[in-house]
Amino acid sequence: MSDRRCRLNLHRLFCASPFLLPSRFMQKQTILYIIIALLLGFISGFALANSLNRTEVSGIKLESSVSGPPANSAAQSEPVLSPEEIKAKIAEADQNATNFSFQKDLGLALYRYGAMKQDVELLAQAGRLLDRAGALNPRDFDVAVGLGNSQFDIGFYRKDAASFQSARETYVKALEIKPDDADVQTDLGISYYLQEPPSYDRAEVELKKVAIKNPRHERSLQFLVQVQIKQNRIPDARGTLEKLKTINPSNPAIKELGTQLAAAESGAKG
Repeated sequence: MSDRRCRLNLHRLFCASPFLLPSRFMQKQTILYIIIALLLGFISGFALANSLNRTEVSGIKLESSVSGPPANSAAQSEPVLSPEEIKAKIAEADQNATNFSFQKDLGLALYRYGAMKQDVELLAQAGRLLDRAGALNPRDFDVAVGLGNSQFDIGFYRKDAASFQSARETYVKALEIKPDDADVQTDLGISYYLQEPPSYDRAEVELKKVAIKNPRHERSLQFLVQVQIKQNRIPDARGTLEKLKTINPSNPAIKELGTQLAAAESGAKG
């Protein structure tokens, strides 16, 4: 998974001046974890994603409200923003439409919160702010990735091919800024895997691009195994899985991928 972590202090984000907002962004720590958990059957992965988000959005309520859970506590309830708090902050962003930092930081924060809540409307609002930020600064990588992520997640939840296509176009722009980013390239490939109907050939093309520049990138290999299984290319899938085992024998996806591969082999023989 990506090590790009967004250490947004959302307590400040919903209380402080927009000029004090931090700007670092963590790529797709939420929905993609959930997608992988669903695809590979790792229920614990879903719990991990929620745990990570509870940690990183703790303190999200206003100062006058009850504090969020401690940073090291994944067992307590998720922090919650009221619709009024969200609307007020979005309205403030709309009133400061030329303030790039405000659009960027609020857009990224709303994306993360909307992804955690699986709230498509909030994801769309985050995308709107990030699109505005991108118009103000087309070369900001974090904004491009955040916008692509919001479009990706809307495509996933709504089973909407147009949103997936928008995500791909945005990811391509992000890759023009950072051509070697393996995570964005992987997400581009996964978008073809998850769309309805899937395009396994296109997914494979994009996922294989990762191996050229980053042959030890595990997540791209995990999905490449699944793509090759879906194509009924058993020997290729077996070879990709063996490569993953060589890179990291402890990768938690290996067992489930092996089970999928064995089922595909059995079906091919039957």
